Amino acid sequence: MMTSLSKEEIHSLLHPMKLIGLGGNPQLNEKVANILGVPLLETSVHHFSDGEIQVNIAETVRGCDVFVIQSVQDPVNENFMELEIVLDALHRASAHSVNCVVPYLAYSRSDTKTRSREPITAKLIANLLQLTGIDRLLTIDLHASQIQGFYDLPVDDLHAIPILAQYFLDNGIVSKDEEDVVVVSPDHSGTKLARNFAQYFNAPIAIVDQRGARYDDSVHDMIGDVQGKKCIIIDDLIDTGTRLASSTRSVFAAGATKVYAAATHALLSQDATKVLNGLPLEQIVVTDTIKHSKYPDRIVRLSVDRLLAKGIDHIYNDRSIHEIFDEQNRFTKD
Repeated sequence: MMTSLSKEEIHSLLHPMKLIGLGGNPQLNEKVANILGVPLLETSVHHFSDGEIQVNIAETVRGCDVFVIQSVQDPVNENFMELEIVLDALHRASAHSVNCVVPYLAYSRSDTKTRSREPITAKLIANLLQLTGIDRLLTIDLHASQIQGFYDLPVDDLHAIPILAQYFLDNGIVSKDEEDVVVVSPDHSGTKLARNFAQYFNAPIAIVDQRGARYDDSVHDMIGDVQGKKCIIIDDLIDTGTRLASSTRSVFAAGATKVYAAATHALLSQDATKVLNGLPLEQIVVTDTIKHSKYPDRIVRLSVDRLLAKGIDHIYNDRSIHEIFDEQNRFTKD
């Protein structure tokens, strides 16, 4: 007697899932693979003496649905080129689909032209990825949501905000409807992010009125009331730490009692660790989209492994990505 197979079982037989983890963030790659129960393909990356990259994928990928995980972090150009070469190899090896999983996508801050003769590098990155024939891009917290429109293919931009918010709730740092909590945006462009984060605590928001291209040691005006409040400064990334440092000084100068910081991507470039260690912050809460060998004091790293694994699983099994957003919102808001 023949047993009928489900749609998912037929798909897995015809187009098995394969995972490739590249050198940007190996620890995160392994965690995602373990959750999915799919081993990473044996892939070797060799750098010649002049910097050229050679890639060898040791297993067949013909007819497979392949997911390539690569965080495009420092060294940005090297990691991006490694990704491009692997994507090209998969395309030439007759993979059924090639899906690009990029926890952190570099160059996303260059998403618009603000002065003459300035490139829109985020669009260039989109063009280069599409030239290698990818079928889909999965990422976390793009710097600007309109970047999704740079691609002529599906782009799934997952959000780490619920993960960050849940940490503050679970650890009793804030509670829902707590009246002395204010979520702070470090500038006007981050207002939407601050509003989305604040909804998990039913908290008001405030904005640091930063003006000009440079962030200096001056104290800026605050839009909103933080006097006597516990504040959480929220941003999508922390790079050199200068914007967070300036915002922290401004929030304390406006009368805040305690200040926390939260961000999805911890770039921590240049002297960021030294800058952050010098700030009177209670905690700095980030995710593990980017790896470093050393981290600032009082930093808390939350993993996005389950978020990425769920995204990959939904894509592979043709399930709605929107379900992930609904599940996150229900979990955090209950």
